Amino acid sequence: MDGKSGGLDITSVRGHAALIRTVLNDAVILEYINGNPAQNVPVPKRARTNAKSAKNVYMTADEANEMLRALQGEEIYPLVYVSIIYGLRKSEVLGLKWDAVDFEKNTLEIKSTVVKNKTIVYKDTTKTESSHATFELLPEIKDLLLAIRERQERNRIEYEELYTQSDYIFTQPDGRLYRPDGVTRTFQRALKRHGLPEMRFHDLRHSTASILFDKGWDLEAVKAWLRHADVETTSNIYLHISKNRKHLLAAEIHGTFIAPCLDENDDEDKKISDA
Repeated sequence: MDGKSGGLDITSVRGHAALIRTVLNDAVILEYINGNPAQNVPVPKRARTNAKSAKNVYMTADEANEMLRALQGEEIYPLVYVSIIYGLRKSEVLGLKWDAVDFEKNTLEIKSTVVKNKTIVYKDTTKTESSHATFELLPEIKDLLLAIRERQERNRIEYEELYTQSDYIFTQPDGRLYRPDGVTRTFQRALKRHGLPEMRFHDLRHSTASILFDKGWDLEAVKAWLRHADVETTSNIYLHISKNRKHLLAAEIHGTFIAPCLDENDDEDKKISDA
């Protein structure tokens, strides 16, 4: 009816189906009908139009360190470093403020986010209640944050009235805040410049889970570090047995059982029967 070839795409079909179910549910509540005929109608699953971009990336510790060494001179480096160590979402690392850091007690609190839908929203809340957590401020992170604070002080003097004041840790040299979509593009361009595999910023969080699992952490420990609401999320969505982990598992099972022996002189009654 809109003059275009073909039918509705899957997203539109799913949206219409949800609206129809809602309308008919209200009709049931108002007693116009006895039941919702659309309740159990199957709808198509979302199609992956780009299988390459939809594929999650799980780095090993060696691969992550190779990436970190390559990105050391990039402006995006501090965000990447903090994100992969703590398994932070992009919204969480961008939402870090200086009042979340206690350099005396050596703690780092995850309590704010920066997200972009149609507009950029700065929130003093996290994605879920379980996402709000306090980490130990690791020595390497402490040194990095102190260096960032000193650099911000120098930038304030250099840019003078052109400097944008804020409480956020990760800012551009002139103090302006990073755009979430800009961080994604900057990260991917930096990877391309250094000949590193293509990945999304969120794949840093995937890699954190995989690396922790490689180090022998159990599901509950990884769940706590990534601040998932339930262990199923950790298991079903994020946790990935990397090639390195599979190699370790193979090494562990090697020699567990006796060596194979094939005796070609077995009696006929010892052979597997076709009957």
